[in-house]
Amino acid sequence: MSVVQTPWQAGTECVANYDFQRRTDQDLPFTKGEVLTIVAVTRDPNWYKAKNKGGQVGFIPANYVQKRQGVKSGTKLSLMPWFHGKITREQAERLLYPPETGLFLVRESTNYPGDYTLCVSCEGKVEHYRIIYKTGKLTIDEEAYFDNLMQLVEHYTNDADGLCTSLMKPKLMEGTVAAQEEFFRSGWALKMKELTLLQTIGRGEFGDVMLGEYKGSKVAVKCIKNDATAQAFVAEALVMTQLRHKNLVQLLGVIVEDRSSLFIVTEFMAKGSLVDYLRSRGRSVLGGDCLLKFSLDVSEGMEYLEDNNFVHRDLAARNVLVSEENIAKVSDFGLTKEASATQDTSKLPVKWTSPEALREKNFSTKSDVWSFGILLWEIYSFGRVPYPRIALKDVVPRVEKGYKMDAPDGCPAIVYELMKQCWHLDPNQRPSFRKLREQLEHIKDNELYQ
Repeated sequence: MSVVQTPWQAGTECVANYDFQRRTDQDLPFTKGEVLTIVAVTRDPNWYKAKNKGGQVGFIPANYVQKRQGVKSGTKLSLMPWFHGKITREQAERLLYPPETGLFLVRESTNYPGDYTLCVSCEGKVEHYRIIYKTGKLTIDEEAYFDNLMQLVEHYTNDADGLCTSLMKPKLMEGTVAAQEEFFRSGWALKMKELTLLQTIGRGEFGDVMLGEYKGSKVAVKCIKNDATAQAFVAEALVMTQLRHKNLVQLLGVIVEDRSSLFIVTEFMAKGSLVDYLRSRGRSVLGGDCLLKFSLDVSEGMEYLEDNNFVHRDLAARNVLVSEENIAKVSDFGLTKEASATQDTSKLPVKWTSPEALREKNFSTKSDVWSFGILLWEIYSFGRVPYPRIALKDVVPRVEKGYKMDAPDGCPAIVYELMKQCWHLDPNQRPSFRKLREQLEHIKDNELYQ
Protein backbone atom coordinates (compact mmCIF):
# COMPACT_ATOMS: atom_id res chain seq x y z
CA MET A 1 0.00 0.00 0.00
CA SER A 2 1.46 3.36 -1.02
CA VAL A 3 1.58 6.45 1.16
CA VAL A 4 -0.51 9.44 0.07
CA GLN A 5 1.90 12.20 -0.92
CA THR A 6 -0.39 15.18 -1.57
CA PRO A 7 -2.55 16.28 1.40
CA TRP A 8 -6.28 16.42 0.73
CA GLN A 9 -8.28 19.43 1.83
CA ALA A 10 -10.91 19.32 4.56
CA GLY A 11 -14.25 18.40 2.99
CA THR A 12 -12.70 15.93 0.52
CA GLU A 13 -14.66 12.69 0.20
CA CYS A 14 -12.82 9.40 0.11
CA VAL A 15 -13.81 5.76 -0.15
CA ALA A 16 -12.28 2.90 1.84
CA ASN A 17 -10.27 0.31 -0.09
CA TYR A 18 -9.89 -1.94 2.98
CA ASP A 19 -11.46 -2.62 6.39
CA PHE A 20 -9.85 -0.75 9.28
CA GLN A 21 -10.15 -1.76 12.92
CA ARG A 22 -9.67 0.83 15.66
CA ARG A 23 -6.22 0.63 17.27
CA THR A 24 -6.69 3.48 19.75
CA ASP A 25 -9.77 5.28 21.09
CA GLN A 26 -8.98 8.17 18.75
CA ASP A 27 -9.15 6.05 15.58
CA LEU A 28 -12.26 5.82 13.36
CA PRO A 29 -13.01 2.23 12.28
CA PHE A 30 -14.54 1.63 8.83
CA THR A 31 -15.32 -1.10 6.33
CA LYS A 32 -14.27 -1.47 2.71
CA GLY A 33 -16.48 0.64 0.44
CA GLU A 34 -17.50 3.07 3.19
CA VAL A 35 -17.49 6.77 2.24
CA LEU A 36 -15.71 9.13 4.65
CA THR A 37 -15.19 12.90 4.69
CA ILE A 38 -11.83 14.44 5.58
CA VAL A 39 -12.23 16.83 8.53
CA ALA A 40 -8.62 17.92 8.94
CA VAL A 41 -5.10 17.25 7.69
CA THR A 42 -2.69 16.10 10.41
CA ARG A 43 1.02 16.78 10.75
CA ASP A 44 1.63 13.14 9.90
CA PRO A 45 0.95 12.72 6.13
CA ASN A 46 0.04 9.08 6.74
CA TRP A 47 -3.07 9.97 8.79
CA TYR A 48 -6.19 12.09 8.34
CA LYS A 49 -8.94 13.13 10.69
CA ALA A 50 -12.24 12.10 9.12
CA LYS A 51 -15.92 11.56 9.86
CA ASN A 52 -18.32 8.86 8.70
CA LYS A 53 -21.93 9.17 7.55
CA GLY A 54 -23.09 8.77 11.15
CA GLY A 55 -21.10 11.86 12.21
CA GLN A 56 -18.45 9.94 14.20
CA VAL A 57 -14.98 11.51 13.97
CA GLY A 58 -11.55 9.95 14.34
CA PHE A 59 -8.19 9.29 12.71
CA ILE A 60 -7.84 7.11 9.59
CA PRO A 61 -4.76 5.77 7.75
CA ALA A 62 -4.25 7.63 4.46
CA ASN A 63 -3.18 4.50 2.56
CA TYR A 64 -6.45 2.67 3.34
CA VAL A 65 -8.60 5.11 1.35
CA GLN A 66 -8.77 6.68 -2.11
CA LYS A 67 -10.01 10.11 -3.04
CA ARG A 68 -13.46 10.10 -4.57
CA GLN A 69 -13.25 11.89 -7.91
CA GLY A 70 -15.77 13.20 -10.35
CA VAL A 71 -15.62 11.18 -13.55
CA LYS A 72 -13.66 13.35 -15.97
CA SER A 73 -15.90 15.57 -18.06
CA GLY A 74 -15.90 14.52 -21.71
CA THR A 75 -15.17 10.88 -20.91
CA LYS A 76 -17.21 8.65 -23.22
CA LEU A 77 -18.47 6.04 -20.81
CA SER A 78 -20.41 3.01 -22.01
CA LEU A 79 -22.07 0.15 -20.19
CA MET A 80 -21.71 -1.74 -23.47
CA PRO A 81 -18.27 -0.75 -24.82
CA TRP A 82 -18.30 -3.96 -26.88
CA PHE A 83 -21.39 -2.76 -28.84
CA HIS A 84 -20.33 -1.33 -32.21
CA GLY A 85 -23.71 -0.42 -33.69
CA LYS A 86 -24.25 -0.62 -37.45
CA ILE A 87 -21.15 -2.30 -38.84
CA THR A 88 -21.00 -5.04 -41.46
CA ARG A 89 -19.91 -8.64 -41.04
CA GLU A 90 -16.64 -7.84 -42.83
CA GLN A 91 -15.95 -4.82 -40.60
CA ALA A 92 -16.54 -6.96 -37.51
CA GLU A 93 -14.09 -9.59 -38.73
CA ARG A 94 -11.46 -6.92 -39.35
CA LEU A 95 -11.94 -5.57 -35.82
CA LEU A 96 -11.48 -9.07 -34.36
CA TYR A 97 -8.15 -9.54 -36.19
CA PRO A 98 -5.61 -10.85 -35.28
CA PRO A 99 -7.53 -13.92 -34.06
CA GLU A 100 -7.71 -14.36 -30.29
CA THR A 101 -10.07 -16.99 -28.92
CA GLY A 102 -12.77 -15.38 -26.80
CA LEU A 103 -12.39 -11.88 -28.28
CA PHE A 104 -15.92 -10.61 -29.09
CA LEU A 105 -18.16 -7.73 -30.05
CA VAL A 106 -21.89 -7.17 -30.68
CA ARG A 107 -23.27 -5.36 -33.72
CA GLU A 108 -26.63 -4.56 -35.21
CA SER A 109 -27.71 -7.23 -37.67
CA THR A 110 -27.42 -6.10 -41.29
CA ASN A 111 -29.58 -8.93 -42.66
CA TYR A 112 -32.27 -8.80 -39.98
CA PRO A 113 -33.00 -5.18 -38.97
CA GLY A 114 -33.94 -4.94 -35.29
CA ASP A 115 -31.91 -7.99 -34.33
CA TYR A 116 -28.27 -8.15 -33.20
CA THR A 117 -25.25 -10.32 -34.00
CA LEU A 118 -22.70 -11.63 -31.52
CA CYS A 119 -19.31 -11.97 -33.23
CA VAL A 120 -16.75 -14.20 -31.50
CA SER A 121 -13.19 -15.07 -32.47
CA CYS A 122 -12.55 -18.79 -31.94
CA GLU A 123 -9.59 -20.91 -33.05
CA GLY A 124 -8.54 -18.62 -35.89
CA LYS A 125 -11.95 -17.69 -37.33
CA VAL A 126 -14.94 -15.52 -36.41
CA GLU A 127 -18.32 -17.04 -35.61
CA HIS A 128 -21.46 -14.89 -36.01
CA TYR A 129 -24.45 -15.69 -33.79
CA ARG A 130 -27.78 -14.06 -34.54
CA ILE A 131 -29.50 -12.60 -31.47
CA ILE A 132 -33.25 -12.46 -32.03
CA TYR A 133 -36.08 -10.70 -30.22
CA LYS A 134 -38.84 -13.07 -29.16
CA THR A 135 -41.78 -11.94 -26.98
CA GLY A 136 -39.79 -8.99 -25.70
CA LYS A 137 -36.70 -11.02 -24.78
CA LEU A 138 -33.34 -11.64 -26.46
CA THR A 139 -32.12 -15.13 -27.29
CA ILE A 140 -29.56 -16.96 -29.41
CA ASP A 141 -30.76 -20.55 -29.03
CA GLU A 142 -34.40 -20.07 -27.88
CA GLU A 143 -33.47 -21.81 -24.64
CA ALA A 144 -31.82 -19.03 -22.62
CA TYR A 145 -33.64 -15.65 -22.67
CA PHE A 146 -32.41 -12.24 -21.53
CA ASP A 147 -33.92 -8.82 -20.83
CA ASN A 148 -31.06 -6.97 -22.51
CA LEU A 149 -27.70 -7.32 -24.24
CA MET A 150 -25.80 -6.73 -21.01
CA GLN A 151 -27.42 -9.75 -19.37
CA LEU A 152 -26.76 -11.86 -22.47
CA VAL A 153 -23.06 -10.95 -22.54
CA GLU A 154 -22.79 -11.59 -18.79
CA HIS A 155 -24.28 -15.08 -19.24
CA TYR A 156 -21.96 -16.14 -22.07
CA THR A 157 -18.96 -14.64 -20.28
CA ASN A 158 -19.59 -17.03 -17.40
CA ASP A 159 -20.53 -20.05 -19.56
CA ALA A 160 -20.07 -20.86 -23.28
CA ASP A 161 -23.48 -22.65 -23.11
CA GLY A 162 -23.41 -23.89 -26.72
CA LEU A 163 -21.20 -21.16 -28.24
CA CYS A 164 -17.80 -22.07 -29.67
CA THR A 165 -16.19 -20.45 -26.60
CA SER A 166 -17.13 -18.32 -23.64
CA LEU A 167 -16.74 -14.56 -24.08
CA MET A 168 -13.33 -13.73 -22.66
CA LYS A 169 -12.28 -10.30 -23.89
CA PRO A 170 -14.46 -7.48 -25.25
CA LYS A 171 -13.33 -5.61 -28.35
CA LEU A 172 -13.99 -2.06 -27.19
CA MET A 173 -15.46 0.47 -29.56
CA GLU A 174 -12.81 3.08 -30.27
CA GLY A 175 -12.94 6.06 -27.92
CA THR A 176 -15.11 4.40 -25.26
CA VAL A 177 -14.30 3.58 -21.66
CA ALA A 178 -16.06 0.77 -19.81
CA ALA A 179 -18.40 2.48 -17.34
CA GLN A 180 -18.05 -0.30 -14.78
CA GLU A 181 -14.27 0.11 -14.60
CA GLU A 182 -14.43 3.92 -14.48
CA PHE A 183 -16.94 4.00 -11.60
CA PHE A 184 -14.72 1.60 -9.65
CA ARG A 185 -11.58 3.62 -10.43
CA SER A 186 -13.12 6.93 -9.34
CA GLY A 187 -14.55 5.51 -6.10
CA TRP A 188 -18.28 5.61 -6.96
CA ALA A 189 -19.01 1.87 -7.15
CA LEU A 190 -21.16 0.48 -4.33
CA LYS A 191 -21.68 -3.15 -3.30
CA MET A 192 -24.95 -4.85 -4.25
CA LYS A 193 -24.79 -7.11 -1.20
CA GLU A 194 -25.02 -4.06 1.06
CA LEU A 195 -28.15 -2.69 -0.65
CA THR A 196 -31.64 -3.79 0.39
CA LEU A 197 -34.50 -2.80 -1.92
CA LEU A 198 -37.64 -2.14 0.12
CA GLN A 199 -40.47 -0.78 -2.04
CA THR A 200 -41.26 1.10 -5.24
CA ILE A 201 -41.80 4.81 -4.62
CA GLY A 202 -42.00 6.12 -8.17
CA ARG A 203 -41.50 5.63 -11.88
CA GLY A 204 -38.71 7.26 -13.83
CA GLU A 205 -37.21 7.39 -17.31
CA PHE A 206 -35.00 4.42 -16.44
CA GLY A 207 -37.65 2.29 -14.73
CA ASP A 208 -38.71 2.04 -11.11
CA VAL A 209 -37.43 4.35 -8.40
CA MET A 210 -37.23 2.39 -5.15
CA LEU A 211 -36.72 3.07 -1.49
CA GLY A 212 -33.71 1.14 -0.28
CA GLU A 213 -31.35 0.80 2.63
CA TYR A 214 -27.58 1.00 2.27
CA LYS A 215 -25.32 0.47 5.29
CA GLY A 216 -28.24 1.29 7.59
CA SER A 217 -29.36 4.52 5.84
CA LYS A 218 -32.42 5.06 3.70
CA VAL A 219 -31.58 5.73 0.05
CA ALA A 220 -33.41 6.25 -3.24
CA VAL A 221 -32.50 3.83 -6.02
CA LYS A 222 -33.05 4.34 -9.75
CA CYS A 223 -33.22 1.00 -11.52
CA ILE A 224 -32.24 0.71 -15.17
CA LYS A 225 -34.76 -1.22 -17.22
CA ASN A 226 -33.25 -2.00 -20.63
CA ASP A 227 -30.53 -1.34 -23.19
CA ALA A 228 -32.29 1.71 -24.58
CA THR A 229 -31.85 3.57 -21.30
CA ALA A 230 -28.44 2.15 -20.39
CA GLN A 231 -26.53 5.07 -21.87
CA ALA A 232 -28.90 7.60 -20.31
CA PHE A 233 -28.19 5.91 -16.98
CA VAL A 234 -24.46 6.43 -17.50
CA ALA A 235 -24.90 10.05 -18.60
CA GLU A 236 -26.87 11.01 -15.49
CA ALA A 237 -24.53 9.19 -13.13
CA LEU A 238 -21.48 10.77 -14.80
CA VAL A 239 -22.90 14.28 -14.28
CA MET A 240 -23.78 13.55 -10.67
CA THR A 241 -20.22 12.47 -9.80
CA GLN A 242 -19.14 16.03 -10.59
CA LEU A 243 -21.77 17.85 -8.52
CA ARG A 244 -21.77 18.49 -4.77
CA HIS A 245 -24.01 21.11 -3.16
CA LYS A 246 -26.51 21.15 -0.30
CA ASN A 247 -29.33 22.06 -2.70
CA LEU A 248 -28.61 19.34 -5.27
CA VAL A 249 -29.72 15.76 -4.64
CA GLN A 250 -26.50 13.93 -3.80
CA LEU A 251 -25.26 10.86 -5.60
CA LEU A 252 -24.08 8.22 -3.12
CA GLY A 253 -22.80 5.82 -5.77
CA VAL A 254 -23.66 3.42 -8.56
CA ILE A 255 -23.98 -0.34 -8.62
CA VAL A 256 -22.60 -1.90 -11.80
CA GLU A 257 -21.39 -5.26 -10.49
CA ASP A 258 -23.15 -7.27 -13.15
CA ARG A 259 -25.30 -6.49 -16.17
CA SER A 260 -28.56 -7.49 -14.50
CA SER A 261 -28.32 -5.03 -11.61
CA LEU A 262 -27.63 -1.42 -12.60
CA PHE A 263 -28.60 1.24 -10.09
CA ILE A 264 -28.04 4.91 -9.31
CA VAL A 265 -28.14 5.33 -5.52
CA THR A 266 -28.91 8.81 -4.15
CA GLU A 267 -29.85 10.35 -0.85
CA PHE A 268 -33.49 9.69 0.07
CA MET A 269 -35.76 12.76 0.00
CA ALA A 270 -38.53 11.82 2.41
CA LYS A 271 -41.15 14.40 1.37
CA GLY A 272 -41.06 13.67 -2.35
CA SER A 273 -41.32 16.10 -5.25
CA LEU A 274 -41.87 19.79 -4.63
CA VAL A 275 -44.91 19.91 -6.91
CA ASP A 276 -46.66 17.13 -4.94
CA TYR A 277 -45.61 18.73 -1.65
CA LEU A 278 -47.15 22.06 -2.68
CA ARG A 279 -50.38 20.49 -3.95
CA SER A 280 -50.92 18.26 -0.94
CA ARG A 281 -50.41 20.99 1.67
CA GLY A 282 -51.61 24.14 -0.03
CA ARG A 283 -52.17 27.69 1.12
CA SER A 284 -53.59 26.79 4.54
CA VAL A 285 -50.36 25.01 5.57
CA LEU A 286 -47.55 26.78 3.71
CA GLY A 287 -46.85 30.42 4.50
CA GLY A 288 -44.94 32.98 2.49
CA ASP A 289 -41.74 32.32 4.41
CA CYS A 290 -41.85 28.64 3.41
CA LEU A 291 -42.48 29.41 -0.29
CA LEU A 292 -39.60 31.89 -0.27
CA LYS A 293 -37.28 29.36 1.38
CA PHE A 294 -38.01 26.79 -1.37
CA SER A 295 -37.36 29.46 -4.01
CA LEU A 296 -34.07 30.41 -2.35
CA ASP A 297 -33.00 26.76 -1.98
CA VAL A 298 -33.46 26.13 -5.70
CA SER A 299 -31.72 29.38 -6.68
CA GLU A 300 -28.66 28.35 -4.61
CA GLY A 301 -28.48 24.93 -6.27
CA MET A 302 -28.83 26.50 -9.70
CA GLU A 303 -26.20 29.15 -8.92
CA TYR A 304 -23.80 26.29 -8.19
CA LEU A 305 -24.59 24.72 -11.61
CA GLU A 306 -24.15 28.14 -13.23
CA ASP A 307 -20.75 28.63 -11.56
CA ASN A 308 -19.63 25.18 -12.71
CA ASN A 309 -20.81 25.64 -16.31
CA PHE A 310 -23.63 23.06 -16.20
CA VAL A 311 -27.05 23.59 -17.77
CA HIS A 312 -29.89 21.56 -16.23
CA ARG A 313 -32.36 21.82 -19.18
CA ASP A 314 -35.29 20.27 -17.27
CA LEU A 315 -35.83 22.52 -14.25
CA ALA A 316 -39.38 22.24 -12.91
CA ALA A 317 -41.10 21.67 -9.56
CA ARG A 318 -41.49 17.97 -10.40
CA ASN A 319 -37.68 17.73 -10.59
CA VAL A 320 -37.09 19.36 -7.21
CA LEU A 321 -37.28 17.09 -4.15
CA VAL A 322 -37.95 17.96 -0.51
CA SER A 323 -35.99 16.45 2.39
CA GLU A 324 -37.24 15.47 5.83
CA GLU A 325 -35.84 18.82 7.05
CA ASN A 326 -37.85 20.74 4.39
CA ILE A 327 -34.80 21.52 2.25
CA ALA A 328 -35.52 21.73 -1.49
CA LYS A 329 -32.92 20.11 -3.73
CA VAL A 330 -32.69 20.04 -7.52
CA SER A 331 -32.69 16.51 -8.97
CA ASP A 332 -33.07 14.61 -12.24
CA PHE A 333 -29.86 15.35 -14.11
CA GLY A 334 -30.76 13.15 -17.09
CA LEU A 335 -30.65 16.11 -19.50
CA THR A 336 -27.91 18.05 -17.67
CA LYS A 337 -24.87 18.78 -19.81
CA GLU A 338 -21.95 21.13 -20.00
CA ALA A 339 -23.02 24.48 -21.37
CA SER A 340 -21.40 23.84 -24.76
CA ALA A 341 -23.31 20.60 -25.49
CA THR A 342 -26.20 20.32 -27.94
CA GLN A 343 -29.55 18.76 -27.12
CA ASP A 344 -32.34 16.92 -28.90
CA THR A 345 -35.50 18.96 -28.22
CA SER A 346 -37.98 16.11 -28.72
CA LYS A 347 -38.13 15.25 -25.00
CA LEU A 348 -38.39 18.79 -23.69
CA PRO A 349 -41.42 20.04 -21.71
CA VAL A 350 -42.79 22.93 -23.75
CA LYS A 351 -44.30 24.92 -20.87
CA TRP A 352 -41.01 25.04 -18.95
CA THR A 353 -38.56 25.52 -21.84
CA SER A 354 -37.41 28.92 -23.12
CA PRO A 355 -38.42 30.01 -26.64
CA GLU A 356 -34.83 30.04 -27.96
CA ALA A 357 -34.21 26.53 -26.64
CA LEU A 358 -37.32 25.19 -28.35
CA ARG A 359 -36.77 27.10 -31.58
CA GLU A 360 -32.99 27.01 -32.03
CA LYS A 361 -31.84 24.32 -29.55
CA ASN A 362 -29.95 27.16 -27.91
CA PHE A 363 -29.48 26.05 -24.29
CA SER A 364 -27.64 28.08 -21.68
CA THR A 365 -27.83 29.10 -18.06
CA LYS A 366 -30.23 31.77 -19.31
CA SER A 367 -32.63 29.11 -20.61
CA ASP A 368 -32.48 27.56 -17.12
CA VAL A 369 -33.33 31.01 -15.73
CA TRP A 370 -36.49 31.03 -17.88
CA SER A 371 -37.44 27.66 -16.41
CA PHE A 372 -36.73 28.98 -12.91
CA GLY A 373 -39.28 31.73 -13.54
CA ILE A 374 -41.85 29.04 -14.40
CA LEU A 375 -40.85 27.12 -11.27
CA LEU A 376 -41.37 30.25 -9.15
CA TRP A 377 -44.86 30.51 -10.64
CA GLU A 378 -45.47 26.85 -9.71
CA ILE A 379 -44.33 27.49 -6.13
CA TYR A 380 -46.55 30.53 -5.63
CA SER A 381 -49.55 28.88 -7.29
CA PHE A 382 -49.10 25.83 -5.00
CA GLY A 383 -48.30 23.43 -7.80
CA ARG A 384 -50.68 24.48 -10.58
CA VAL A 385 -49.75 23.55 -14.16
CA PRO A 386 -48.33 26.62 -15.95
CA TYR A 387 -50.32 28.45 -18.65
CA PRO A 388 -53.72 27.33 -17.37
CA ARG A 389 -56.55 27.38 -19.92
CA ILE A 390 -54.11 27.79 -22.83
CA ALA A 391 -53.85 24.87 -25.26
CA LEU A 392 -50.33 23.42 -25.44
CA LYS A 393 -50.03 24.17 -29.17
CA ASP A 394 -50.80 27.85 -28.49
CA VAL A 395 -48.28 28.38 -25.68
CA VAL A 396 -45.15 29.02 -27.77
CA PRO A 397 -46.77 31.36 -30.36
CA ARG A 398 -48.31 33.45 -27.58
CA VAL A 399 -45.11 33.56 -25.53
CA GLU A 400 -43.09 34.64 -28.56
CA LYS A 401 -45.51 37.54 -29.00
CA GLY A 402 -44.73 38.68 -25.45
CA TYR A 403 -47.42 36.92 -23.40
CA LYS A 404 -46.57 36.43 -19.70
CA MET A 405 -48.65 34.59 -17.15
CA ASP A 406 -50.43 36.68 -14.54
CA ALA A 407 -49.18 36.57 -10.97
CA PRO A 408 -50.60 33.67 -8.94
CA ASP A 409 -53.23 34.67 -6.36
CA GLY A 410 -51.55 36.07 -3.27
CA CYS A 411 -48.08 36.23 -4.85
CA PRO A 412 -46.09 39.25 -3.58
CA ALA A 413 -45.55 41.83 -6.33
CA ILE A 414 -41.80 41.79 -5.68
CA VAL A 415 -41.64 38.03 -6.42
CA TYR A 416 -43.79 38.39 -9.55
CA GLU A 417 -41.31 41.00 -10.81
CA LEU A 418 -38.58 38.36 -10.52
CA MET A 419 -40.66 35.93 -12.59
CA LYS A 420 -41.10 38.52 -15.34
CA GLN A 421 -37.35 39.23 -15.38
CA CYS A 422 -36.78 35.50 -15.98
CA TRP A 423 -39.24 35.55 -18.90
CA HIS A 424 -37.51 38.25 -20.93
CA LEU A 425 -37.52 37.13 -24.58
CA ASP A 426 -33.91 38.28 -24.94
CA PRO A 427 -31.82 35.76 -22.95
CA ASN A 428 -29.14 38.40 -22.33
CA GLN A 429 -31.67 40.52 -20.45
CA ARG A 430 -32.47 37.77 -17.94
CA PRO A 431 -30.71 37.89 -14.55
CA SER A 432 -28.07 35.41 -13.49
CA PHE A 433 -28.84 32.87 -10.77
CA ARG A 434 -26.44 34.73 -8.52
CA LYS A 435 -28.49 37.90 -8.99
CA LEU A 436 -31.75 35.98 -8.43
CA ARG A 437 -30.37 34.45 -5.23
CA GLU A 438 -29.27 37.88 -4.00
CA GLN A 439 -32.72 39.36 -4.72
CA LEU A 440 -34.48 36.49 -2.95
CA GLU A 441 -32.17 36.92 0.06
CA HIS A 442 -33.03 40.63 0.09
CA ILE A 443 -36.74 39.76 0.14
CA LYS A 444 -36.12 37.30 3.01
CA ASP A 445 -33.90 39.60 5.07
CA ASN A 446 -36.38 42.47 4.80
CA GLU A 447 -39.43 40.20 5.26
CA LEU A 448 -40.98 41.39 2.00
CA TYR A 449 -42.66 38.05 1.28
CA GLN A 450 -46.01 38.74 2.96
